[in-house]
This record gives sequence, structure tokens and C-alpha cells, in this order.
Amino acid sequence: MSMSANVDHHHSARHREAGQPLWLLAAAGLCASLVGLGLARFAYTPLIPALIAAKWFTPAEAVYLGAANLAGYLAGALIARDLGARIGQVWALRSMMALAAITCFACAVPISFIWFFGFRVLAGVSGGVIMVLAATAILPHTAPHKRGLVGGVIFAGVGLGVASSGTLVPLLLQQGVKQAWYGLGVLSAVLTVISWKAWPADASAVHGGEQHHAAAHGVRAPLVIALCLEYGLNALALVPHMVFLVDFVARGLGQGIAAGSHYWVLYGLGAVVGPLLTGHLADRAGFAAALRVAFLIEAVAVAIPAVTTSPAALIVSSLIVGGFTPGIVPLVIGRIHELIPHSAASQRAAWAQATTAFALFQAAGAYGLSYLYAHNGGDYALLFVIGAAAVVVALAIELVGVVTLGRGRG
Repeated sequence: MSMSANVDHHHSARHREAGQPLWLLAAAGLCASLVGLGLARFAYTPLIPALIAAKWFTPAEAVYLGAANLAGYLAGALIARDLGARIGQVWALRSMMALAAITCFACAVPISFIWFFGFRVLAGVSGGVIMVLAATAILPHTAPHKRGLVGGVIFAGVGLGVASSGTLVPLLLQQGVKQAWYGLGVLSAVLTVISWKAWPADASAVHGGEQHHAAAHGVRAPLVIALCLEYGLNALALVPHMVFLVDFVARGLGQGIAAGSHYWVLYGLGAVVGPLLTGHLADRAGFAAALRVAFLIEAVAVAIPAVTTSPAALIVSSLIVGGFTPGIVPLVIGRIHELIPHSAASQRAAWAQATTAFALFQAAGAYGLSYLYAHNGGDYALLFVIGAAAVVVALAIELVGVVTLGRGRG
């Protein structure tokens, strides 16, 4: 057994002795991703028409508020490691979950556009920090052969948030816009309280400077840099479905908002089970092989709407791309652990670097594809082709990188 495997089993045994079962740790991670990413971010999408209809904001302002969350997410990804080093990963996660709940309550009071914009930025910050820290706080205490599944459980929270955006939020909106925000705030607060004691014992933040110094080497490895680029390209590939799917069905195909919402619910259902399936595949086949298979399948699924608009094809596309929206995350984290097996500090640094790349590509993709759509005569097919091409490039980088740089590492 390797040195890293021995360390991993030691951590797992230590937590069993401390009375913290693995399922409880995974549940804490799921709650964090559900609050910070699922509710604080994805639940905003179905609220947009209601905010406009209630004359809280104009359509243009609603779009800017969506962009505010993306900007906050990038900022959160950038500050996450420093915040975790200063106050500890667990306290950073607890604080960000509480902040996400507070932003929901604050958004129930439309004092001004600036007020709302600021709290949407803070909601994004909480999501970015949680995305970087949640898995890295839990996976070091997980045996290697269970990391895929545990990572899948953690990020299934994102999928639950996507699913709730198409189911729970419309129910809350029946009571009113304010009540919908209050409902999201209460749910976020309850999940924060429930998971408060479930986190693993935090490593001391005193040695943060030493960890930052130790982390400098692994993140500069060519294969790690390539993986971060691949993860960023994957973010670009997800944009057509995340941003345009409902509008494509509703207006592009002329089927109406109700039909578009049905496909969004399917997207959410895929997002719930996706990380569990990809994590299980990785535990059986290895993270490198699972990641390559995922890229290949994702490329086909993203391209489907550009080739055919039959209901069956769109159902398959919605489910698969929805599944890979959070499902790619445990694969990338696991791949980082494969490439940097002996340094937890380097693993955390590499994951923060990958999350930052994801946030940059996602924001650039959302703005870029929106601009392209506005100036190409409403050609949705081109958007899906660009998304599929991004995944193909990511797969090519992965394969070329392993062949030329990492024989024996893949």
C-alpha cells in the first residue's frame, strides 16, 4: 500500500474513533453545496420572471443581478484558500452557509437595486468558497476507494438545488416573491444548523503559511495545469444548457415556457443523480478513465440540440448534461488526488485553481455566448456546437497531456 493510502486509512480510522461516521461527513458536504450553490445560486433562475412581473426590477437589471452572482462566485473561489487558512476550513464553510442564508432573507426586501446587487454578489462569494473548501475538508478523511462516491454525495447538493429551482421555487412563488425568498432563507438556515456539528475536526489554521508554501509545487505540474484548463472548458460547454435551454425550447421551438420548464426539471433530475453515478464509476474504473469517458459522453449530449429537436433527443440531452453539471466535479477532484497523491495542501491549492478557472470560463462563456446570440440572428444551434467543441478540446488536452507529459500517470 502506498504512503498516501496509509495516510488516508489513518484519517478514516481516526474519524471512526471520534464517532463521526462517513455518511455524516458526506451529508454535511451535501448541505453546504445545496445551500451555497443549489439554493443561493440556481434558485434565482426561476425567480427572474417573478421579479420582473412584480416590477422589482427591469429585465436588464435582472440580467445584471445574475451576473453579480457569477462575479461573486469568482471572488469566492479566489479568497477561499486564504479564508480557510485564516479561520479554518470548517469555520469558513459554516460562515459561508450562514452568509448564504442571510442573503436570501436580505433579498426579500427590495430596498434598491444596489442593495440587491450587493447581496447577490455575497451569495456568489459564499458559493465560490463552499465549492473550493467543502470537498477538501472531507475527502482527506475518506478512504481512496470511497472518494468517488463521497464526492458524488457532496455535490449532489448542487443537483438538488437545480431540481428545487424547477419544483420548490414555483410552489413558494404561489405565496409571493417575498415569501419565496423567505422560504429559501429558512431552508438554508435549517440546513446550516443541521450540518453545524457534522463537519470533521478542523486542521489548525496556524500552519497556513507553511501549507501555502508546500502547495506551490504540485499546482505547477503541467498535467495539473492542463486539468484546470479542461475544467474551465467544461464550464464553457455547460453554458448553452444552463443559460439557454429553457429559452431555446420556449421561444426557439415555440413550445412555450411550461414546456421549457419541464426540460429544466429533467436537467435538475439529472443533476441530482449525476455526481453519484460518476463518483461510482470513478471508484470502479479510476478517475482518469472516468473523466475521459465523461468528456466524450458530454460532448455528444451538448451537441444533440444542434442536430435534432425531437422530444426524446432533448430529454436525453437535458438529463445527461444536467448530470454532468455537478457530476464532473468529483471526477476532477479525484483526478487532482491522483496527480498530487502526497500533499493535502497542494491538493487544496490545485482544486482552488481549478475552481477559479471554472468560474472564469463560465462567466466569459455566459457573456460571450449571450453576445453572440444577440448578434447572430437568434441561432441557438451555434451555441450548442460551440459548447460541444469546448468539451472535445478538453478531451484532446487530457489525452495529449497524458501521452506527452504523463506516461504512467493516467
